[in-house]
Amino acid sequence: MTEPAPSQDGLKRGLKARHMQMIAIGGSIGTGLFVASGGTIAQAGPGGSLVAYALIGLMVLLLMQSLGEMSARLPVAGSFQTYATVFVNRHFGFAIGWNYWFNWAITVAAELVAAGIIMSYWFPDTPGWIWAAVFLALLTGLNALSAKAFGEGEYWLAAIKVITVVVFLICGVAMIFGILGDSTPGFSNWTEGEAPFVGGWLSIVSVFMIAGFSFQGTELIGVAAGEAENPKRDIPRAIKAIFWRIMLFYIGAIFVIGMLIPYLDPSLLSSEASDITTSPFTLVFERAGVAFAAALMNAVILSAILSAGNSGLYASARMLYSMALDGKAPKIFARLNKRGVPMPAMLMTASVGLFGFLTAIIGQGSAYTWLLNVSGLSGFIAWVGIAVCHYKFRKAYIASGQDLAKLPYKAPLFPLGPILAFVILIVVIAGQNYQAILDGNLLQMASSYIGLPIFLLLWLGHWLATRKQPAVEIDPWTAKLN
Repeated sequence: MTEPAPSQDGLKRGLKARHMQMIAIGGSIGTGLFVASGGTIAQAGPGGSLVAYALIGLMVLLLMQSLGEMSARLPVAGSFQTYATVFVNRHFGFAIGWNYWFNWAITVAAELVAAGIIMSYWFPDTPGWIWAAVFLALLTGLNALSAKAFGEGEYWLAAIKVITVVVFLICGVAMIFGILGDSTPGFSNWTEGEAPFVGGWLSIVSVFMIAGFSFQGTELIGVAAGEAENPKRDIPRAIKAIFWRIMLFYIGAIFVIGMLIPYLDPSLLSSEASDITTSPFTLVFERAGVAFAAALMNAVILSAILSAGNSGLYASARMLYSMALDGKAPKIFARLNKRGVPMPAMLMTASVGLFGFLTAIIGQGSAYTWLLNVSGLSGFIAWVGIAVCHYKFRKAYIASGQDLAKLPYKAPLFPLGPILAFVILIVVIAGQNYQAILDGNLLQMASSYIGLPIFLLLWLGHWLATRKQPAVEIDPWTAKLN
């Protein structure tokens, strides 16, 4: 078997077309869809939640088009950290890179806690920290093998999620038309109480954060581009299919749930992290007469959690490796083993996963909620970075005299695309916990918005520390040092 060709940043290009396709698909399906979607319907009603997911879906589509244009032209593991450094400035790149590493490293820890909660369904007497240790070892071992091993693991984990959503949609449509189940509710759940728009626009804004968090991970396609066998071919294919994935998996699922389950259903109103096993998917499958629906969905949700942890470990390790190459992180993290895996960077990221053991100290639900609050905003900040980078990238590309027709993939809605995505993101970030601001709840405000001052401190701190140092010259079209 031929050895994968090295990428321009030293990594091995072992991810095949099918891996890239499933990474793009799997990155957009997780606990946000399987679990949190019920809470959005309870909060904003079936119509309000559909509008919220549609708007966030549009934003994600625009962002992925932006990322696709840059990644197909410049496929590096540093992705938008590298683009931020080259096309904005090194201080912005430093802040974006560390913000993204922090986001996914903490997400790995949060997913380990969630895995412990899920496993308590089958093994209620086993402490959650034991499962956190088992799954951390499993994910670290898989990522340590090679990029191809990561891609293969993610391929099958994502396949489980995709099959589940497709079966759910088929069962749901059959129930809507009265083919499955005792009777069909028709559109009655869209007229019950305050439905379909419960709480007006404020409720829609309030679920933007939940909807946005559900889509986090779609940007993994940009990080994986650094190890794709043929990024110029595979990235455009994956990006072009994102619209249909969003429509089918999210809009379709939210519509089915809203049709079949009233927003006042007590199961949807549950919002505690300890109730993570309560899923609208489970409710629909049970009403369709599927045996062992709860056990089935818990297994699927566990696969989604492990998929997120697997992707998080991969993405954050590559980001840390890329920053070390650029001098933004200690040089030890720029080392690769003989299989082309940045082991020091991966072990550093895995060590953050040890936060999962908080579950044994302060309780599973509390640990999960705390970790989620810390990392939630960081993903949106990274998306803001993508929008800014694409705008600057396209301007620089034109200014350099290059032909737009030669781009492997061209975002169709520039400059409207990145500008509109940027505006929606600012609304999401500002309004994620507007209720805490109105109520003057300082503790909730701090936990919700802590990511912003951390990002700004990173940016300012790097500027203060390096402002008198000459900037390293980097070729913007190869990302190599001049």
